[in-house]
Amino acid sequence: MALTREQMAQRVAREMKDGYYVNLGIGIPTLVANYIPEGMEVMLQSENGLLGMGAFPTDDKVDADMINAGKQTVTARIGASIFSSAESFAMIRGGHIDLTVLGAFEVDVHGNIASWMIPGKLVKGMGGAMDLVAGAENIIVTMTHASKDGESKLLPYCSLPLTGANCIKRVLTDLAYLEIENGAFILKERAPGVSVEEIVSKTAGKLIVPEHVPEMQFA
Repeated sequence: MALTREQMAQRVAREMKDGYYVNLGIGIPTLVANYIPEGMEVMLQSENGLLGMGAFPTDDKVDADMINAGKQTVTARIGASIFSSAESFAMIRGGHIDLTVLGAFEVDVHGNIASWMIPGKLVKGMGGAMDLVAGAENIIVTMTHASKDGESKLLPYCSLPLTGANCIKRVLTDLAYLEIENGAFILKERAPGVSVEEIVSKTAGKLIVPEHVPEMQFA
């Protein structure tokens, strides 16, 4: 079975470390906030100017003025800071984010990422993703392994306009966890019940499969 959005968020949360400053992109990445290990000190940064993002609010705690970069209402934890988006991007561009989690349309074996537009569809612009992939050393991309039409999103070369070049080293899909190295995807883990053969069939870019590929474990 392919991973659910919540399981993908759980798996990414395991990459957190105590003291990390983390930026979570729109979509699946925002769910990671719900799975940070108990007792771990992690500060979540929203590029519109909030450091110390808390959990999503319950209905009685919603504040329409407290939103993240995806315009979702959020809360602020004790010790949070609110500042301008200019200062927020100075933090990102200055390399002060320890981990960035982003969604994408495509990733290729060279570590290129396409995440901001599909030709022919209306888009507002690239947004902060360009700065995030340029300013962060540690990036995890979360995405479905294939499109609704069954076309692979893990490619020899991205076909869509790039957000960033040679910047992605780790990808978590609904089928697998992979690392990118020396012009190839390396299969590190597979979703429970998903065969290596299925992952191979849905990966268009060069894929290296170790002798043993463990299944991800979920409580």
